[in-house]
Amino acid sequence: MKIFISSVQKEFATERKALADYLSGDPMLHRFFEYFLFEDQPAADQRADQCYLDEVDRCDIYLGIFGDDYGREDAEGLSPIHREFNRATEKGKLRLIYLKGVDDRKCHPKMQKLVHDAASTLIRRRINSPEELITAVYASLVKVLEERELIRFGPFDATYCSNASFEDLDEEKITRFLGLARRGRNFPLPGDTPPHEVLQHLDLLNKERPTNAAILLFGKKPQRFLITSEVKCAHFHGYEVAKPIPSYQVYKGTVFDLVDQAKDFVLSKIDLWVGTRAESTQVPTKYEIPQEVVAEAIVNAVVHRDYTSNASVQVMLFKDRLEVWNPGTLPPTLTLEKLRGPHASVPHNPLIAEPMYLTKYIERMGTGIRDMIRRCKNAGLPEPEIRIDGGSFVLTIRRKTSEPRAHSGSSRDQVTGQVTGQVTGQVTGQVTGQVEPWLIRALTACSVRPLSSLEIQESTGLRHRETFQRNYLDQIISDGLMERTIPEKPTSRLQKYRLTEKGRKLLEELGKEGGRS
Repeated sequence: MKIFISSVQKEFATERKALADYLSGDPMLHRFFEYFLFEDQPAADQRADQCYLDEVDRCDIYLGIFGDDYGREDAEGLSPIHREFNRATEKGKLRLIYLKGVDDRKCHPKMQKLVHDAASTLIRRRINSPEELITAVYASLVKVLEERELIRFGPFDATYCSNASFEDLDEEKITRFLGLARRGRNFPLPGDTPPHEVLQHLDLLNKERPTNAAILLFGKKPQRFLITSEVKCAHFHGYEVAKPIPSYQVYKGTVFDLVDQAKDFVLSKIDLWVGTRAESTQVPTKYEIPQEVVAEAIVNAVVHRDYTSNASVQVMLFKDRLEVWNPGTLPPTLTLEKLRGPHASVPHNPLIAEPMYLTKYIERMGTGIRDMIRRCKNAGLPEPEIRIDGGSFVLTIRRKTSEPRAHSGSSRDQVTGQVTGQVTGQVTGQVTGQVEPWLIRALTACSVRPLSSLEIQESTGLRHRETFQRNYLDQIISDGLMERTIPEKPTSRLQKYRLTEKGRKLLEELGKEGGRS
């Protein structure tokens, strides 16, 4: 925005120069404002009074400094500063007026009239020194930025999402949330509550406009407004970041989508032990990293990150560890050491955290890190490592790389029995570079009989249905490892999937590889 600083007056030479220097040197104001100061203009074949008026027309803000002197009058008895003020008023410019001294009795009579005219239509401030002028102007300009929503002082998640409207929210997602929250935490609103009232109850509207939290939780396309709210996931077969990256995904969507998709990415690539139905109708399963630990690490990163950062959450799986990076640091009341013990819950984005709590994605008691430590110990893993690195919070979870994989099972009539135990337990350590664990699970599950999409998804342990269909099942079919039982009707509700000859051969080869372990 351009500021017109009122025309030359000798009595304000020091103030004008100090103000100009401040506007150009302040890191924040310099980003938003430029100024016009007549003394800085080069010589030109143009009348000075016309130059002033042209610049008033081009400015966004008229900043008037009124003192005792009125200035040289023209043929109509008006000084340049009076004409500038009238022009700014006529053009509807934002006017900021600063008066020198405690009263106007020493002013030129016409200046007194100008001050009176200004006082009748707007608020003005009195100043007695360059320092007071700078302070007053700073306060006024910050207020302008806040009113125009160019800066904020409240929490990020409570701030209105610029350019977003209620039409950018997905009402089905709000209704789905309502059902989950009622079942999960006895959310008090009835199941038929209109979406608008749900948002009001959750404090997700700012002057009837969706907040950043509302867009991140229920937006149709959250990354349209908050581009870095995506999650980047990468899988490396070695111990360090190296190109080409074997598997890389950038996930978009709501915070619920991001958590589910990133969690599925990790679970699809780590080892899964599958038991038998000897003691229960449910087939026991166990990931090398407890899935609750994977979920907690990713949820914490997505919910508690700094969304004003230009960085994104990164989830990186290496041969020996899982690293989750999220932009931001700890609040002042917490330290890395305190995180490992009892501590109060201090969510960075409370309006995002609340709906995640209501749907049981997180707890509110500040127990997340301690639960992760306990679960890792129970699984025979080292404690998670926590550090702050370059403005990011980094959580590292070590994998078991040297111990042999356990397996069990004895009958192929158990869809995910012995073969899965052997293949995912032994082979993945040798052939993960060629075949991902999730694929082995899916092929093994379909080796007994054709299965539905949901049954295959359950066999892989993946949660996000749309992502499974797009990034996993479609890939299997495209690679010729499975085929539809009703190919002429791809979307049939009776559709199932069976192994192709290519898929059976791959599964047999994997079984032979496992036998050499």
